[in-house]
Amino acid sequence: MKTEELARKKLEALYLAGERELPVAGGIPQALAAPPPPPAAAVTQVAAAAPPLPQEPRMPQPASLPRPVLLDPREAQARLDEIRADIGDCKRCRLCEQRTHIVFGVGNPRAELMFVGEAPGRDEDLKGEPFVGRAGQLLTKIIEAMKFKREDVYIANVVKCRPPENRNPAPDEIATCEPYLLRQIETIQPKAIVGLGNFAVQTLLQTEAKITGLRGRFHPWPSAIVKAEFECSLLERSIQMMPTYHPAFLL
Repeated sequence: MKTEELARKKLEALYLAGERELPVAGGIPQALAAPPPPPAAAVTQVAAAAPPLPQEPRMPQPASLPRPVLLDPREAQARLDEIRADIGDCKRCRLCEQRTHIVFGVGNPRAELMFVGEAPGRDEDLKGEPFVGRAGQLLTKIIEAMKFKREDVYIANVVKCRPPENRNPAPDEIATCEPYLLRQIETIQPKAIVGLGNFAVQTLLQTEAKITGLRGRFHPWPSAIVKAEFECSLLERSIQMMPTYHPAFLL
């Protein structure tokens, strides 16, 4: 799929996901040079003859702008419910054709730790909950080994519908679901995200690098590329993202 068509699909997906303030790329071309300055004497004469211009109201300084706040659990859950309602009975891409359930996400709406996988599998599609099959059972054991309970964390996927035959999600399918995932992260505002698998990690970091070269160390999120492509102004803090293998890789 051409870059222009993917960009258009991302913009459409952002709009459908409820984003109304899209980032604007580019700026004033550097090639447009200013005209040469007039002689100093002419500037002095014009300045003396011209009446004083009215002062524009000053823009608020960054310190005076309202800071984003962490939502309490009830408000965060209500925001997540709004995002799920915005998805509705989604038919924005071809994954709707064979799905049983939309798999939105589950867990603590104010979790400090969030797990993001790639896409639902067969068991998840049947139940409508992420990570409930064999890979999900292993993930639960991993969570418990970290001294958490499953209900303490939040679990979601990049793609909310199961790709047929568990194939890899296509770029346009990822682009369609991506804004909803970003809104989930903005609402929960975890301290750390564990990216499970190649597609989840590449989507979160907006990179083509393989997980083998990214795993084992934290990456600040959102990255500069994510900030440039999406509106992430609601984040109270920078989140640390840890890429790792999908639990299914260990089975």
